[in-house]
Amino acid sequence: MSASEVFDLAPLITSAVKVVGGADLGQVLHRLIAQAKEATGAEYAAIGVIGSHDVLAEFIYEGIAPETAELIGHPPIGRGVLGTVIREKKPIILEEISEHPDSVGFPDNHPEMHPFLGVPVAVGDEVFGNLYLTNKDGGFTDQDLEIASALSRIAGAAVQTARLQTRLRRLAVVEDRQRIARDLHDSVIQDLFAIGLSLQGLASRVADAEVTASLDQAIDTLDNSVNALRRYVFELRESSRAPLGLDERLQKLVSRMGATYPSRVELNIDGEMPNEWDEELVILATEALSNALRHSHAAHVEVDLAVTPEQITLKVTDDGDGFDPDEPHPGMGLANMAARARAMGGWLKVESEYGKGTVVEARIPLSQSASSG
Repeated sequence: MSASEVFDLAPLITSAVKVVGGADLGQVLHRLIAQAKEATGAEYAAIGVIGSHDVLAEFIYEGIAPETAELIGHPPIGRGVLGTVIREKKPIILEEISEHPDSVGFPDNHPEMHPFLGVPVAVGDEVFGNLYLTNKDGGFTDQDLEIASALSRIAGAAVQTARLQTRLRRLAVVEDRQRIARDLHDSVIQDLFAIGLSLQGLASRVADAEVTASLDQAIDTLDNSVNALRRYVFELRESSRAPLGLDERLQKLVSRMGATYPSRVELNIDGEMPNEWDEELVILATEALSNALRHSHAAHVEVDLAVTPEQITLKVTDDGDGFDPDEPHPGMGLANMAARARAMGGWLKVESEYGKGTVVEARIPLSQSASSG
């Protein structure tokens, strides 16, 4: 991929997650297919949303002029190769769509289409629709497939979140709110986290520095979006039952992220858990731990939480590559972490040296009421 083909996924990821706040799903999907079209170099792009009996209930497209679409008539319902993607629920790349045994041709006035890429739009095992791309000079590549797969899973997360939001507006029963919170966490958040890992793998294989920087920005945006969703889930659960304590939430964080990366991650907790700053401390720990696992190539990462009546000390230590803290480091979010610590009335210190690892330490003062609780 050349510098002229640089694409920016970060705004798209932000838009997709804004569905939680009530953003229009149709607009998000339109932006997604436009981004997929631009990122892969396809002439045409579309998303088909599957309705009952595996028939496309909605078809959103980019690249075909409105007057041409009017001449074509009824949008596709999922026959031919489009139906193959629906039935098989797996990606398809074709050099020539007409040569596939399931091809049924095109209606009158339809533009010619030759190379084809189709990817299911899903969260976990639930498929909502498919992303279709056609007509790229030279055909579609495995890298196009990776990009399309990441974007399709973001679309799936947006569709799933929008549907859960609709359910939530209709329901007020506590156990239903719990179920929706669980669905958001177990499907949408986990899938977005997996997308971030997929993009990270793609970034490690791209030689162009500008493309890599764009992917890193997208990964950071995705991390922030996942944190926003976690806060939303936290609010849902808090309205119906007591939330997990800070120690339990940190243990779950360390277990989940430690299982994803080759580094050994250890958690140490000392002191009685406070009654304030739980959510902010989990976000801070997530950012610091994510940096250590993604950027340091550490063999061992240690997360330490110490609580005294006066203050909370959160420290993340790694034995990785290290860096110069005085140099700018886009993508690591050090300024954001420092701002979070200041917002809690505390401060953040970063100590690092090339070849000797990194220590990120936050100290947050506790109010008298919190320390006595």
